[in-house]
Amino acid sequence: MLGKIAFTLGLAAALAMPAAAQETARLTIESVHSPAIEGNLENNTAEREVYVITPPGYDEDPDAQYPVVYFLHGYWGSPERYAEHHIDFTGAVDEAAAAGHPMILVVPNGDSKWKGAFYSSGPTVGDYEGFIAHDLVSWIDANYRTIADPQSRGLSGHSMGGYGTARVAMKNPGIFSSIYMMSACCLDPQAMTPQMAQQIEQMSQDEVENAEFFQLAAISTLVAWSPDPADEGFLKADTGLREDGTIDPLVNQRVAANAPVVILPQYLRSLTTLDGFAMDIGDKDFLLEGNRIWREELDRFGVDYEFELYDGDHTNRVDERFSGHVLPFFAEHLEGPSE
Repeated sequence: MLGKIAFTLGLAAALAMPAAAQETARLTIESVHSPAIEGNLENNTAEREVYVITPPGYDEDPDAQYPVVYFLHGYWGSPERYAEHHIDFTGAVDEAAAAGHPMILVVPNGDSKWKGAFYSSGPTVGDYEGFIAHDLVSWIDANYRTIADPQSRGLSGHSMGGYGTARVAMKNPGIFSSIYMMSACCLDPQAMTPQMAQQIEQMSQDEVENAEFFQLAAISTLVAWSPDPADEGFLKADTGLREDGTIDPLVNQRVAANAPVVILPQYLRSLTTLDGFAMDIGDKDFLLEGNRIWREELDRFGVDYEFELYDGDHTNRVDERFSGHVLPFFAEHLEGPSE
């Protein structure tokens, strides 16, 4: 009897003790259902894998709430691929916490049938833009101890994800208060030529599946930005190729309508009302010209932003840039629990 009483008292004492401290950042892989992506013609899954990294101490204080940074990966990528080859996500969150800025980091999977939907919206790929801006943010706020306010929510991304950062922020104001674009692609419009259209239309599904990076990227953007639900082929996209060998201008107009440089005047207020706006790119990056045009237009329309041109190429310094510049930028601009 005494033994049972001792056991009961011991159990009660154990339950009354505070949770053990989470001493380092912890990665949890979640599955988030996105109604926005449902019903797409590519059959891209609406069950999206999401990496969520919580800071040290998250388990220790059940009343603490945290600002959140969302990161969008690049083309032909995934959260897993970026964690393996590009960015130490948990290490970066640990560094931010050690500097006095604990935050939650969220990395959703933006992959699609053709290696990336460019965080865009259309019947062929689905509404990835809506997934990020609405479905994902709502799910994270409902399932993690976030500060569920735009002033404590930031958006960032690399390459395709840098493009996605600009697109989502411009077209969905009031969701994120600060953004950081890393080596962004696709900022200025790229024209479909008759030669490109002919090549795409002649490719078999097997050839597309085995296409190299840049060739497949051109196909992926076409699928996302010039969809055609009535297309009898496997791409469900409109190349615009006419019988006389010319391109239907509407196709290039649709593609251009997805370029941040083109749509900037329409969504100017979305950028001018941000609390923080930064971007960077390496001086040896193949995307330098598009970034130059983008910054030229931002300057012309009076948008304030921070910019750094650093010594590097498209990927070789992404990890140190993320931990040493991106998260410190958000630590400066996002509001924490006591602010």
